[in-house]
Amino acid sequence: MSAHPWMPVSPCGDGCVDRSTPTVGGFRAFLRGFAALVVLLSGALVVCAVLVLRGGARQSLLRGWFRALLRAFGARLRVVGPVFQATPGRGVLVVSNHVSWLDELAIDATQPIRLVAKRDIRDWPVLGRLITAARTVYLDRERLSLLPGTVAELAAALRGGAAVGIHAEGTTWCGVASGRYRPALFQAALDAGVPVRPVVLRYLQEGASSTRPAFVGSDTLLDSVSRVLRARRLVVEVHVLDEVAPGRAADRRELAAIVQRESERVAHGDLVVPVRREHSVLGAPSRVPPAGRPR
Repeated sequence: MSAHPWMPVSPCGDGCVDRSTPTVGGFRAFLRGFAALVVLLSGALVVCAVLVLRGGARQSLLRGWFRALLRAFGARLRVVGPVFQATPGRGVLVVSNHVSWLDELAIDATQPIRLVAKRDIRDWPVLGRLITAARTVYLDRERLSLLPGTVAELAAALRGGAAVGIHAEGTTWCGVASGRYRPALFQAALDAGVPVRPVVLRYLQEGASSTRPAFVGSDTLLDSVSRVLRARRLVVEVHVLDEVAPGRAADRRELAAIVQRESERVAHGDLVVPVRREHSVLGAPSRVPPAGRPR
């Protein structure tokens, strides 16, 4: 049951996760898990370092750590498009879809930004501390009375020149199906007068869309982590689209609708953007392939 009628709910459940996709053997999955644990434990040192580092050094350390963690889990990162924050020092609201706990790792491995996340993440071992150290804003979805304060906090961060990321659907979907972009947090961009940067996250195995990393239904975090560790040739694509200027929308609902339309162009294969070669694992710039269909 939802805590209130406006609580985001996804119809994606256990049946949406395709467990027939290619997997690696148990020993290789164990090695991945061990490597991920080592990187996670090293996060304690990273937490200490980010408290004293500033600017580019801090960003580089966090980005490198999140990339290492992604790789330890067996996932490769492919970034398609420009950086999140085109103009340093000018705030930008980065808006993405939401599929998996891997989303945060992929976003911060691309460019560490301030993220809005559900408050449960704060209590995750080690990783929760790292995400908190990245100045994450925690959202209590069950208490609508706190939402105006969260919007005000985001608007202040955006006015201060920060890049802030939100998952527009409000909850996780399988990655093939997707939900309506909720307009509430878009108000922060309007209040701050900053652009919105649409981002689309896609998960592929052997070139086809994969729902294996999805964190949906009755999944526990351990269940989802185990599936990811067994996935063969998992690629996380981060599609960074053109900014949506603040003057294009009259209100937050129109702004959310514009950003969702821009994001859906990736699924329809209508978008041609260059691959950032430093993160590419699949080669030269190309037309974005259409997303796969549910199995």
